Amino acid sequence: MTNITVLGAGAWGTAFGQVLADAGNDVTMWAIEPAIVADINENRRNSARLPIVDELPERMHATGDRAEAVRDAEIVVVAIAAQFARVALEEFRGLIPSDAVVVSLMKGIERSTDKRMDEVVTEALELPLERFAAVSGPNLSKEVAQRQPAAAVAASVSREVAEKVAAAATNAYFKMFVSSDVVGVEMCGSLKNVTALAVGMARGAGYGENTAAMIQTRGLRELTVLGSALGAQKETFFGMAGVGDLITTCGSPLSRNYTFGANLGKGMSVEEATAASNGVAEGVPTVSAVVALGEKYGVATPLASAMQHVLEDGISCAQMLSELFADGDVDE
Repeated sequence: MTNITVLGAGAWGTAFGQVLADAGNDVTMWAIEPAIVADINENRRNSARLPIVDELPERMHATGDRAEAVRDAEIVVVAIAAQFARVALEEFRGLIPSDAVVVSLMKGIERSTDKRMDEVVTEALELPLERFAAVSGPNLSKEVAQRQPAAAVAASVSREVAEKVAAAATNAYFKMFVSSDVVGVEMCGSLKNVTALAVGMARGAGYGENTAAMIQTRGLRELTVLGSALGAQKETFFGMAGVGDLITTCGSPLSRNYTFGANLGKGMSVEEATAASNGVAEGVPTVSAVVALGEKYGVATPLASAMQHVLEDGISCAQMLSELFADGDVDE
Protein backbone atom coordinates (compact mmCIF):
# COMPACT_ATOMS: atom_id res chain seq x y z
CA MET A 1 0.00 0.00 0.00
CA THR A 2 1.22 3.48 -0.91
CA ASN A 3 -0.07 6.92 0.03
CA ILE A 4 -0.82 8.65 -3.27
CA THR A 5 -2.17 12.12 -3.97
CA VAL A 6 -3.83 13.10 -7.24
CA LEU A 7 -3.76 16.82 -8.00
CA GLY A 8 -6.82 17.57 -10.09
CA ALA A 9 -10.19 15.83 -9.85
CA GLY A 10 -11.22 16.00 -13.49
CA ALA A 11 -12.45 12.95 -15.38
CA TRP A 12 -9.02 11.43 -16.01
CA GLY A 13 -7.61 12.34 -12.61
CA THR A 14 -10.59 10.74 -10.87
CA ALA A 15 -10.54 7.65 -13.09
CA PHE A 16 -6.81 7.20 -12.44
CA GLY A 17 -7.41 7.73 -8.74
CA GLN A 18 -9.82 4.80 -8.89
CA VAL A 19 -7.18 2.71 -10.69
CA LEU A 20 -4.73 3.47 -7.88
CA ALA A 21 -7.28 2.71 -5.16
CA ASP A 22 -8.22 -0.56 -6.86
CA ALA A 23 -4.52 -1.45 -6.78
CA GLY A 24 -4.61 -1.21 -2.97
CA ASN A 25 -3.34 2.32 -2.37
CA ASP A 26 -4.76 5.06 -0.17
CA VAL A 27 -5.64 7.91 -2.53
CA THR A 28 -6.15 11.58 -1.70
CA MET A 29 -7.80 13.66 -4.41
CA TRP A 30 -7.01 17.37 -4.36
CA ALA A 31 -9.60 19.62 -5.99
CA ILE A 32 -9.95 23.37 -5.98
CA GLU A 33 -13.75 23.08 -6.19
CA PRO A 34 -15.35 22.64 -2.72
CA ALA A 35 -18.41 20.97 -4.26
CA ILE A 36 -16.29 18.22 -5.81
CA VAL A 37 -14.42 17.66 -2.53
CA ALA A 38 -17.71 17.34 -0.66
CA ASP A 39 -19.22 15.05 -3.30
CA ILE A 40 -16.27 12.64 -3.14
CA ASN A 41 -16.16 12.57 0.67
CA GLU A 42 -19.89 12.51 1.39
CA ASN A 43 -21.35 10.66 -1.60
CA ARG A 44 -18.35 8.68 -2.92
CA ARG A 45 -18.99 10.29 -6.31
CA ASN A 46 -17.62 12.94 -8.63
CA SER A 47 -20.91 13.86 -10.23
CA ALA A 48 -19.51 16.95 -11.93
CA ARG A 49 -16.53 15.37 -13.70
CA LEU A 50 -17.07 11.60 -13.79
CA PRO A 51 -20.79 10.86 -13.34
CA ILE A 52 -20.40 7.45 -14.99
CA VAL A 53 -19.03 6.07 -11.68
CA ASP A 54 -21.79 5.42 -9.15
CA GLU A 55 -19.49 4.74 -6.22
CA LEU A 56 -15.80 5.50 -5.84
CA PRO A 57 -13.60 3.14 -3.78
CA GLU A 58 -13.49 3.51 -0.02
CA ARG A 59 -9.75 4.16 -0.24
CA MET A 60 -10.39 7.48 -2.01
CA HIS A 61 -11.04 10.74 -0.20
CA ALA A 62 -10.65 14.41 -1.13
CA THR A 63 -9.43 17.73 0.22
CA GLY A 64 -9.10 21.28 -1.00
CA ASP A 65 -6.16 22.03 1.30
CA ARG A 66 -2.86 21.89 -0.58
CA ALA A 67 -0.61 21.15 2.39
CA GLU A 68 -2.94 18.47 3.73
CA ALA A 69 -3.24 16.86 0.31
CA VAL A 70 0.47 16.16 -0.16
CA ARG A 71 1.72 15.95 3.45
CA ASP A 72 2.11 12.17 3.58
CA ALA A 73 2.30 11.47 -0.15
CA GLU A 74 4.83 8.99 -1.47
CA ILE A 75 3.62 9.54 -5.03
CA VAL A 76 2.02 12.76 -6.29
CA VAL A 77 0.07 12.46 -9.54
CA VAL A 78 -0.53 15.64 -11.55
CA ALA A 79 -3.75 15.68 -13.58
CA ILE A 80 -4.20 19.40 -14.23
CA ALA A 81 -4.95 20.99 -17.61
CA ALA A 82 -1.56 21.38 -19.29
CA GLN A 83 -1.83 25.10 -20.02
CA PHE A 84 -2.54 25.86 -16.34
CA ALA A 85 -0.10 23.37 -14.84
CA ARG A 86 2.82 25.69 -14.14
CA VAL A 87 0.79 28.25 -12.18
CA ALA A 88 -1.10 25.56 -10.27
CA LEU A 89 2.01 23.58 -9.36
CA GLU A 90 3.95 26.58 -8.13
CA GLU A 91 1.44 26.69 -5.24
CA PHE A 92 2.72 23.23 -4.17
CA ARG A 93 6.41 24.14 -4.28
CA GLY A 94 7.96 23.34 -0.91
CA LEU A 95 4.93 21.34 0.25
CA ILE A 96 5.65 18.01 -1.43
CA PRO A 97 7.82 15.62 0.65
CA SER A 98 11.46 15.61 -0.43
CA ASP A 99 11.43 11.90 -1.26
CA ALA A 100 8.08 11.79 -3.08
CA VAL A 101 7.84 10.82 -6.75
CA VAL A 102 5.86 13.17 -9.01
CA VAL A 103 3.91 11.67 -11.91
CA SER A 104 2.41 13.60 -14.81
CA LEU A 105 -0.77 12.42 -16.55
CA MET A 106 -0.83 15.59 -18.65
CA LYS A 107 -0.55 15.55 -22.44
CA GLY A 108 0.42 18.80 -24.05
CA ILE A 109 3.05 21.42 -24.75
CA GLU A 110 3.03 24.68 -22.84
CA ARG A 111 1.93 27.34 -25.29
CA SER A 112 3.95 30.22 -23.83
CA THR A 113 7.27 28.33 -23.71
CA ASP A 114 6.90 25.35 -26.12
CA LYS A 115 8.06 23.13 -23.24
CA ARG A 116 6.97 19.57 -22.52
CA MET A 117 5.16 18.68 -19.32
CA ASP A 118 8.24 17.02 -17.79
CA GLU A 119 10.02 20.36 -18.16
CA VAL A 120 7.06 22.31 -16.78
CA VAL A 121 6.62 20.04 -13.74
CA THR A 122 10.27 19.84 -12.78
CA GLU A 123 10.72 23.61 -13.19
CA ALA A 124 7.55 24.57 -11.33
CA LEU A 125 8.32 22.27 -8.39
CA GLU A 126 12.12 22.61 -8.56
CA LEU A 127 12.14 18.82 -8.81
CA PRO A 128 15.08 16.60 -9.85
CA LEU A 129 14.28 14.71 -13.04
CA GLU A 130 15.14 11.48 -11.21
CA ARG A 131 11.97 11.90 -9.13
CA PHE A 132 9.70 12.44 -12.13
CA ALA A 133 7.68 10.02 -14.25
CA ALA A 134 5.40 10.58 -17.24
CA VAL A 135 2.39 8.31 -17.73
CA SER A 136 0.69 8.00 -21.09
CA GLY A 137 -1.19 5.46 -23.16
CA PRO A 138 -4.49 4.61 -24.86
CA ASN A 139 -6.66 5.66 -21.94
CA LEU A 140 -10.13 7.09 -22.43
CA SER A 141 -11.23 8.12 -18.96
CA LYS A 142 -14.78 6.79 -19.22
CA GLU A 143 -13.64 3.32 -20.27
CA VAL A 144 -10.97 3.17 -17.59
CA ALA A 145 -13.59 4.33 -15.06
CA GLN A 146 -15.76 1.37 -16.14
CA ARG A 147 -12.79 -0.88 -15.34
CA GLN A 148 -12.40 -2.09 -18.92
CA PRO A 149 -8.98 -3.69 -19.55
CA ALA A 150 -6.38 -1.05 -20.43
CA ALA A 151 -2.68 -0.27 -20.23
CA ALA A 152 -0.26 2.64 -20.14
CA VAL A 153 3.46 3.38 -19.90
CA ALA A 154 5.36 4.97 -17.01
CA ALA A 155 8.56 6.61 -18.20
CA SER A 156 11.38 7.89 -16.00
CA VAL A 157 15.12 8.37 -16.25
CA SER A 158 15.17 6.30 -13.05
CA ARG A 159 14.25 2.65 -13.59
CA GLU A 160 13.41 2.37 -9.89
CA VAL A 161 10.94 5.25 -10.11
CA ALA A 162 9.29 3.89 -13.26
CA GLU A 163 8.85 0.49 -11.63
CA LYS A 164 7.49 2.06 -8.43
CA VAL A 165 4.83 3.94 -10.38
CA ALA A 166 4.01 0.89 -12.49
CA ALA A 167 3.58 -1.29 -9.39
CA ALA A 168 1.33 1.28 -7.74
CA ALA A 169 -0.98 1.53 -10.75
CA THR A 170 -1.20 -2.10 -11.89
CA ASN A 171 -4.30 -4.04 -10.91
CA ALA A 172 -6.59 -6.72 -12.35
CA TYR A 173 -7.80 -4.54 -15.25
CA PHE A 174 -5.01 -1.97 -15.66
CA LYS A 175 -1.43 -2.81 -16.65
CA MET A 176 1.41 -0.30 -16.42
CA PHE A 177 4.54 -0.91 -18.49
CA VAL A 178 7.85 0.91 -17.94
CA SER A 179 10.15 2.94 -20.16
CA SER A 180 13.23 5.13 -19.84
CA ASP A 181 12.17 7.38 -22.74
CA VAL A 182 10.56 10.36 -21.01
CA VAL A 183 10.89 12.62 -24.04
CA GLY A 184 9.32 10.02 -26.34
CA VAL A 185 6.36 9.33 -24.07
CA GLU A 186 5.80 13.06 -23.58
CA MET A 187 5.93 13.78 -27.31
CA CYS A 188 3.60 10.89 -28.14
CA GLY A 189 1.01 12.15 -25.67
CA SER A 190 1.18 15.69 -26.99
CA LEU A 191 1.50 15.30 -30.75
CA LYS A 192 -1.16 12.64 -31.23
CA ASN A 193 -3.78 15.23 -30.20
CA VAL A 194 -2.96 17.25 -33.31
CA THR A 195 -3.58 14.18 -35.46
CA ALA A 196 -6.83 13.49 -33.62
CA LEU A 197 -8.07 17.00 -34.42
CA ALA A 198 -7.40 16.40 -38.12
CA VAL A 199 -8.99 12.93 -38.17
CA GLY A 200 -12.02 14.22 -36.31
CA MET A 201 -12.33 17.09 -38.78
CA ALA A 202 -12.23 14.69 -41.72
CA ARG A 203 -14.89 12.48 -40.12
CA GLY A 204 -17.07 15.48 -39.36
CA ALA A 205 -16.77 16.60 -42.97
CA GLY A 206 -18.03 13.21 -44.14
CA TYR A 207 -14.82 11.50 -45.23
CA GLY A 208 -14.33 7.79 -44.53
CA GLU A 209 -11.78 5.16 -43.58
CA ASN A 210 -9.23 5.82 -46.33
CA THR A 211 -8.92 9.49 -45.43
CA ALA A 212 -8.74 8.81 -41.69
CA ALA A 213 -6.04 6.15 -42.17
CA MET A 214 -4.03 8.46 -44.41
CA ILE A 215 -4.11 11.27 -41.84
CA GLN A 216 -3.18 8.94 -38.98
CA THR A 217 -0.27 7.47 -40.93
CA ARG A 218 1.13 10.86 -41.90
CA GLY A 219 0.53 12.09 -38.37
CA LEU A 220 2.47 9.16 -36.92
CA ARG A 221 5.38 9.91 -39.24
CA GLU A 222 5.33 13.58 -38.28
CA LEU A 223 5.37 12.98 -34.55
CA THR A 224 8.05 10.29 -34.91
CA VAL A 225 10.40 12.52 -36.91
CA LEU A 226 9.87 15.52 -34.62
CA GLY A 227 10.17 13.43 -31.47
CA SER A 228 13.39 11.84 -32.73
CA ALA A 229 14.81 15.31 -33.41
CA LEU A 230 14.17 16.14 -29.75
CA GLY A 231 16.03 13.01 -28.62
CA ALA A 232 13.20 10.47 -28.30
CA GLN A 233 13.62 6.80 -29.14
CA LYS A 234 11.80 5.83 -32.36
CA GLU A 235 10.62 2.58 -30.81
CA THR A 236 8.48 4.50 -28.33
CA PHE A 237 6.26 5.81 -31.12
CA PHE A 238 5.30 2.28 -32.10
CA GLY A 239 4.35 1.20 -28.59
CA MET A 240 1.55 1.81 -26.11
CA ALA A 241 2.19 5.55 -25.73
CA GLY A 242 2.56 6.05 -29.48
CA VAL A 243 0.48 3.98 -31.88
CA GLY A 244 -1.73 2.73 -29.04
CA ASP A 245 -2.73 6.21 -27.91
CA LEU A 246 -2.98 7.45 -31.50
CA ILE A 247 -5.49 4.72 -32.42
CA THR A 248 -7.62 5.41 -29.37
CA THR A 249 -7.63 9.19 -29.66
CA CYS A 250 -8.29 9.21 -33.40
CA GLY A 251 -11.02 6.59 -33.34
CA SER A 252 -13.45 7.44 -30.58
CA PRO A 253 -16.03 10.19 -29.99
CA LEU A 254 -15.04 9.87 -26.33
CA SER A 255 -11.85 11.70 -27.30
CA ARG A 256 -12.22 15.42 -26.71
CA ASN A 257 -9.74 16.24 -29.48
CA TYR A 258 -11.50 14.01 -31.99
CA THR A 259 -14.88 15.55 -31.09
CA PHE A 260 -13.51 19.09 -31.32
CA GLY A 261 -12.15 18.32 -34.78
CA ALA A 262 -15.41 16.69 -35.85
CA ASN A 263 -17.30 19.84 -34.92
CA LEU A 264 -14.89 21.88 -37.04
CA GLY A 265 -15.49 19.47 -39.92
CA LYS A 266 -19.23 19.98 -39.59
CA GLY A 267 -18.71 23.67 -40.18
CA MET A 268 -18.42 25.08 -36.67
CA SER A 269 -15.98 27.89 -35.98
CA VAL A 270 -13.29 27.44 -33.34
CA GLU A 271 -15.42 29.50 -30.96
CA GLU A 272 -18.50 27.39 -31.63
CA ALA A 273 -16.55 24.13 -31.25
CA THR A 274 -15.10 25.42 -27.99
CA ALA A 275 -18.59 26.17 -26.68
CA ALA A 276 -19.88 22.77 -27.80
CA SER A 277 -16.98 21.03 -26.07
CA ASN A 278 -17.30 23.10 -22.89
CA GLY A 279 -13.71 24.22 -23.35
CA VAL A 280 -10.73 24.00 -25.68
CA ALA A 281 -9.33 20.54 -26.43
CA GLU A 282 -5.66 20.17 -25.47
CA GLY A 283 -4.66 19.62 -29.09
CA VAL A 284 -5.71 23.15 -30.05
CA PRO A 285 -2.93 25.04 -28.21
CA THR A 286 -0.55 22.19 -29.03
CA VAL A 287 -0.86 22.80 -32.78
CA SER A 288 1.06 26.07 -32.80
CA ALA A 289 3.60 24.69 -30.33
CA VAL A 290 4.31 21.75 -32.66
CA VAL A 291 4.80 24.10 -35.60
CA ALA A 292 7.20 26.20 -33.49
CA LEU A 293 9.16 23.13 -32.42
CA GLY A 294 9.39 21.98 -36.03
CA GLU A 295 10.83 25.33 -37.05
CA LYS A 296 13.26 25.28 -34.12
CA TYR A 297 14.58 21.80 -34.92
CA GLY A 298 14.38 22.04 -38.71
CA VAL A 299 11.65 19.40 -39.05
CA ALA A 300 8.73 19.77 -41.46
CA THR A 301 5.32 19.59 -39.74
CA PRO A 302 2.82 19.63 -42.63
CA LEU A 303 -0.13 18.23 -40.67
CA ALA A 304 0.33 20.59 -37.73
CA SER A 305 0.87 23.49 -40.14
CA ALA A 306 -2.33 22.66 -42.02
CA MET A 307 -4.27 22.43 -38.77
CA GLN A 308 -2.79 25.76 -37.70
CA HIS A 309 -4.32 27.27 -40.84
CA VAL A 310 -7.64 25.68 -39.90
CA LEU A 311 -7.58 27.15 -36.41
CA GLU A 312 -6.17 30.57 -37.27
CA ASP A 313 -7.41 31.18 -40.82
CA GLY A 314 -10.58 29.10 -40.92
CA ILE A 315 -9.68 27.00 -43.97
CA SER A 316 -11.97 24.08 -44.79
CA CYS A 317 -11.27 20.38 -44.34
CA ALA A 318 -10.79 20.01 -48.10
CA GLN A 319 -8.19 22.77 -48.05
CA MET A 320 -6.48 21.19 -45.05
CA LEU A 321 -6.22 17.87 -46.90
CA SER A 322 -4.95 19.64 -50.00
CA GLU A 323 -2.12 21.15 -47.96
CA LEU A 324 -1.33 17.74 -46.50
CA PHE A 325 -1.16 16.24 -50.02
CA ALA A 326 1.42 18.86 -50.96
CA ASP A 327 3.88 17.31 -48.48
CA GLY A 328 6.56 15.45 -50.48
CA ASP A 329 6.34 12.41 -52.74
CA VAL A 330 8.02 9.68 -50.69
CA ASP A 331 6.28 7.32 -48.27
CA GLU A 332 8.73 6.94 -45.39
